[in-house]
Amino acid sequence: MDKKVLLHACCAVCSAYPIELLRQEGYEPVLYFFNPNIFPSEEFTRRLEELKKYAEKKNVELIVEKQNSEYWYNAIAGLENEPERGKRCKRCFEYRLLYTALKAFQLEYKYFTTTLTVSPHKQSNVIFEVAKELADKYELTFLDYDFKKNDGFLKTMKIAKEENFYRQQYCGCEFSMFN
Repeated sequence: MDKKVLLHACCAVCSAYPIELLRQEGYEPVLYFFNPNIFPSEEFTRRLEELKKYAEKKNVELIVEKQNSEYWYNAIAGLENEPERGKRCKRCFEYRLLYTALKAFQLEYKYFTTTLTVSPHKQSNVIFEVAKELADKYELTFLDYDFKKNDGFLKTMKIAKEENFYRQQYCGCEFSMFN
């Protein structure tokens, strides 16, 4: 269990390269799907089903957390009109990474990280700041991989194309659908 890392995963596309890299680095990734921000429910189901298929193909354990969108909406209340990369996104990262850190703590894993940093639309420094505070609080180690670096984004897109993954056009929340 020493090398298990809880990998918060938003979808199969964003998970592809991080799984490979973590394995190359000697870690055993365990996918953690906690994304109550994904809207509508059809989008949520499509992303989850794609991730399940890929996890099975790659022989990666997948933990699917109970999703409660109502709590997520409460967490971002008042920030609905914020632009992408603004305060709403930071709050969303805080919410999802809190659950990830708590799950890692409950499972007695030492490490956690997130696929969110593979996206060129996400500010990794903001994600790292949030995650490191949680890591300190729960005496965990956040692996601060900026998965988009070293052509990581291109590598994950190549895998996605080879696997014929469904590729969404927005981060998942209804407020980003048209931004």
